[in-house]
Amino acid sequence: MKKIVIIGGVAGGATAAARLRRLNEHDQIIIFERDEYISFANCGLPYYIGNVITDREDLLVQTVEGMSERFNLDIRNFSEIVEINRKDKKVTVRKVLTNEIYEESYDVLILSPGAKPIQPPIEGLKESKNLYVLRNIADTDAIYNAIETTHPKTAVVVGGGFIGVEMAENLTERGIKVTIVEKMSQVLAPLDFEMAQLVHQELNEQGVHLVLGDGLLKFSEEGKKIHLESGKVIDTDLIILSIGVVPENTLAKKADVLVGPRGHIVTTSKLQVLDAQTQEVVDGFYALGDAIQVKDFVTKGDTAIALAWPANRQARLVADIINGKDVEYKGSLGTSVLKVFNLTVSATGNNQRMLEMKKIPYQAIHAHRNNHASYYPNATNISLKLLYHPETLEILGAQAVGEEGTEKRIDVIATAIKSKLKVTELSDLELAYAPPFSSAKDPVNILGYIAENIIDGHYKVTYPSQVEEFIKQNAFFLDVRTPEEFAEGSIFGSVNIEVDELRTRISEINVPKDTPIVVNCFVGLRAYLAIMILKSYGFTNLYNLSGGYRTYSALNYKLI
Repeated sequence: MKKIVIIGGVAGGATAAARLRRLNEHDQIIIFERDEYISFANCGLPYYIGNVITDREDLLVQTVEGMSERFNLDIRNFSEIVEINRKDKKVTVRKVLTNEIYEESYDVLILSPGAKPIQPPIEGLKESKNLYVLRNIADTDAIYNAIETTHPKTAVVVGGGFIGVEMAENLTERGIKVTIVEKMSQVLAPLDFEMAQLVHQELNEQGVHLVLGDGLLKFSEEGKKIHLESGKVIDTDLIILSIGVVPENTLAKKADVLVGPRGHIVTTSKLQVLDAQTQEVVDGFYALGDAIQVKDFVTKGDTAIALAWPANRQARLVADIINGKDVEYKGSLGTSVLKVFNLTVSATGNNQRMLEMKKIPYQAIHAHRNNHASYYPNATNISLKLLYHPETLEILGAQAVGEEGTEKRIDVIATAIKSKLKVTELSDLELAYAPPFSSAKDPVNILGYIAENIIDGHYKVTYPSQVEEFIKQNAFFLDVRTPEEFAEGSIFGSVNIEVDELRTRISEINVPKDTPIVVNCFVGLRAYLAIMILKSYGFTNLYNLSGGYRTYSALNYKLI
């Protein structure tokens, strides 16, 4: 019989404890949690604040009493671990309510402390009486009660990450006028800019004001005024500070456990921690969840993913490893999905910005497809972007923004990445089809077909961000949409020849055959047809504008 101590509950610690008990009825399992609640739906917290989830009890996945009884666990909430003694295999415990200190021994230790919101040393932060962060049930209660008692008319969400955007939506649902302030030029870092622009448009249409590319300078008047680096001052009744999280690594560092450059606990594929001095594995000591450093499944480099799926998966694996099963954590993709009012936003793997930082070659492709058959009522568009390695054809990542069915396509691509399929194999995936759910050629299949066309040399691809560069090269811009579509907006200087008239009007393209010709339609399909016609007339330097005018117009969207 082993004595297993788990530090931290929620997705990591509580899941590990349940799995440990299922695998071994006789081990002594103790969970220490410094807060009141051992297991709660932290991803649901913004939706309780927005009154989408109306019953607070629905947030409590497991109570201390219920989990203790079902799994025969020793759960000690309001108990903070203040020190780990690796040599003697003991932890020092502080009872939060009484400040009583005692020690507890262990045979195996699992560290699952999670991450905490960043609160930088900004002038006026501590004096701000209307400023909140969102991490746990207590934070949720504080924000909810503040709304109920002070009835704020305006709110500023500082930070445009997942929690920030979710809070902006839910505060809006409560009738509060919301502004998001984000230091980056976009919200939602997993997206590339042209995809994030689709989200910006939706936020604006729902009444959320965006201040992008402008950082927080200070607070004044007890949080009633927010001063930005640009000199802009925003008046507000409520502040949600959501500028990111940092790993809870205090215990690990005090125990001389190795942490990475961003402070995350370094772990092996078996989720064991390492000694900070020798970098050797510490026997019987594991870590998991938001606080740890893992491998990027695609690039094999170091990363950290603060999401629920990795924490749950790691928790199960740790329990398996402790009980002798030969398994390992193979890395994270960071697959995610987010509701933004009427949009579903989903991503997996690396985006273009990450690949450029890592100096990894990539080919990007865009597609815009209906979520189901266009003739079936209520079809909606899904905008997709996929990145693959131009030589190995390995899928590197994907993003999608749409409505119903959006995350399904990212789930398929995430599965393809984990299965190490090449991009050309996407077209061969036999996916479920019926008019209410998809098309005979699913959007994921279409991405595969587009990649095949590029790989087979039917055309080259250029991107909306490169249009200005082609203008400088005196490229010929051909728009093959209808005149009605063209009249609604076009790339400056482009010539409009509808694809169905191209053969009879080919003489209007009066340029040398090797002139760069950038062809666009609305989403890319008609441009492909036009390019094949142009090739037959001897034109050789042909580019399809990736994603067509739809992506170009999204890239150039101006904030309201």
